[in-house]
Amino acid sequence: MRILIVEDDKKVAAFIKKGLEEETYAVDVAYDGEEGLYLGQQNQYDLVILDLMLPVLDGLAVLSGLKDKGIDTPILLLTAKDSVEDKVLGLNKGADDYLTKPFAFSELVARVRVLLRRGKAETKTVLTIADLTLDLVSHKVKRGDEEIDLTGKEYSLLEYFMRNPGKVLTRTMIAEHVWDYNFDTFTNVIDVYINHLRKKIDRNHPKKLLHTLRGVGYVMRE
Repeated sequence: MRILIVEDDKKVAAFIKKGLEEETYAVDVAYDGEEGLYLGQQNQYDLVILDLMLPVLDGLAVLSGLKDKGIDTPILLLTAKDSVEDKVLGLNKGADDYLTKPFAFSELVARVRVLLRRGKAETKTVLTIADLTLDLVSHKVKRGDEEIDLTGKEYSLLEYFMRNPGKVLTRTMIAEHVWDYNFDTFTNVIDVYINHLRKKIDRNHPKKLLHTLRGVGYVMRE
């Protein structure tokens, strides 16, 4: 899952980015409204976390710009503006949720999870392909009765595959959804991670789930 943070306070942005990456999300950051609007229009995000008081373009202008383009990505307003009028205005402009600063990171993560489930029209919390399961709440992964220990990036990669069963995923698609926009697509990092993941979920199992389509990409299927 890929998230855009639009926040001009670099310390706050770095804090949120680090925390969300530890929760296995891929995170991009914009430090002003103009950059945030550009990234939000050019890239496919699962969620936008948006400050209201931003340089160049304020948060409401960014919100309106995204909605005017028909972008229906869930938007969480995260701001120090805590009056009822500000909240009503933001929600009426099309925001999906509103959280005021200072905030507890645990509450932010909980709201992020709710919005991501809502954005995907998702009610289930466990993804399953054959005897492989991934728990979206506990982050536990099992193949049959065996629990599999994954790194954060391996978990994100597996989640992306399991959300798209039977679909061929190119290296570009994987880079865009699992890494951030600064990722160097000319490296072999993706191939290395997929090899590590394949060893963990397919080794010692007769039925292989993660397949390579040479020159095309990768697919997970039964």
